[in-house]
Amino acid sequence: MLAAIDMGSNSFHMVVARVVHGEIRTVEKMGEKVQLGAGLDQKNRLTDDARQRGLDCLKRFAQRLEGMPPQAVQIVGTNALRVARNAPDFIAEAEKVLGYPVEIIAGREEARLIYLGVSHTLSDDEGKRLVIDIGGGSTEFIIGERFEPEELESLHMGCVSFRNRYFPDGRISKRQMDRAITHAEQELLNIRQHYRSVGWKSAVGSSGSIKAIANVLAQLKLTDGGITLEAMEELRKRLISMGKVEKLDDLGVRAERQSIFPAGFAILLAAFRSLDIEDMTFADGALREGLLYDIIGRICHEDVRERTITALQKRYHVDQAHGGAVEETAIAAWEQVADQWGLRTDADEDVLRWACRLHEIGLTISHSQYHKHGAYLLRYSDLPGFSQQFQKDLATLVRGHRRKFSQAVFEDIDDPGDKPRLRYLCVLVRLAVLIQHPRNQEAPPDFILQGGDNHLVVEFPSGWLENRPLTLADLKNERDYLTKQDFTLDIRSRE
Repeated sequence: MLAAIDMGSNSFHMVVARVVHGEIRTVEKMGEKVQLGAGLDQKNRLTDDARQRGLDCLKRFAQRLEGMPPQAVQIVGTNALRVARNAPDFIAEAEKVLGYPVEIIAGREEARLIYLGVSHTLSDDEGKRLVIDIGGGSTEFIIGERFEPEELESLHMGCVSFRNRYFPDGRISKRQMDRAITHAEQELLNIRQHYRSVGWKSAVGSSGSIKAIANVLAQLKLTDGGITLEAMEELRKRLISMGKVEKLDDLGVRAERQSIFPAGFAILLAAFRSLDIEDMTFADGALREGLLYDIIGRICHEDVRERTITALQKRYHVDQAHGGAVEETAIAAWEQVADQWGLRTDADEDVLRWACRLHEIGLTISHSQYHKHGAYLLRYSDLPGFSQQFQKDLATLVRGHRRKFSQAVFEDIDDPGDKPRLRYLCVLVRLAVLIQHPRNQEAPPDFILQGGDNHLVVEFPSGWLENRPLTLADLKNERDYLTKQDFTLDIRSRE
């Protein structure tokens, strides 16, 4: 059994599914119009009412998740939580309610997962396809072929944000509609030329807004279930003549979707015009289905994050042999102290492994301060498969793998309770880097580690340090660095 929750700007969705012969069979779907994006105040902070709506919804979801293993559940937040300044507070509350970690994903990672969900619900046709998903706060545009996305983009426009700006009173005038369409066309200028040049064979819509538009077009007998540019232009005229969102009830639009329907329509019509889309079909697959297939990939050791790490190593000419030696040494140390330091999770092992492989990524920019350059690259790059929090953790370990071990290393970590864990992981990376300083890919020594609160004893085999005076000097310097941060490193030789 697998489960995925998508905390969108407009709706929260949960899907529970079973894996049968490698395919996902949906067991249950739940969704609620939480409208988190509408609950952002002028300072981009979630209001108390919006937070409570979200937590009440998650309490209902939580009961269905009881007893499921952590690796079978993925919970993500999208645009509203990307921009909310008090998102960390809400995430902490949500994790208490759900009992599972919650991740905020970047726009392009959201686009990747949407394409993954859509591509698994369509026939495996040859040729490129354009996928559009209109959310509450952002709209994703993806071009891909079969199961591989090639172009990923997330634009800051959505049906909730456009509703609040252009249709706040429920009226649909020609002036309001044209302003909304023009705004969306301006946003699309960023990708218009490039996407047109790449091209596609078919276009697919995958959100609730697009599904509602397709249903209205069919209700009006303007199409037989698809979406065409001609039908969209006709619907624009009819919406303006209707004048009020309440009249959408006559076209079968559900009450909770009526207020955001004109905004979603304006965004889609702008996409049709800007990208020269002639016709579009609708697919049920979306972000939450993409999350489920992402879980299957990780379980089956087809983790997209591994591909991302390898691509980074190649792109930035990282010494992979050296990174592998540092990783092997760090894991040998981690296995001995993981229980003592509370680091016995898959996430701890993953971030430790990947930080070791990428600790020298910043050398492609400059040798001076390369740990800081590397941290910046990992913090702000689009990394397929990674949440924003995981990227922060990875950047923190790379930032803290050498030189001063100050509190500045952890300044980007929102949750104070997470800092001790990252501090211990940093110590392991630093130790492994020093042991592998000669860069001869030597197997890690048969050391013995004993961890305590802000304390680590490392006992090396007899004669090992004596034969490596430079390594001993490095370790003594490291002891001084750590002492200044109230961490004791005790270096011993076995008798």
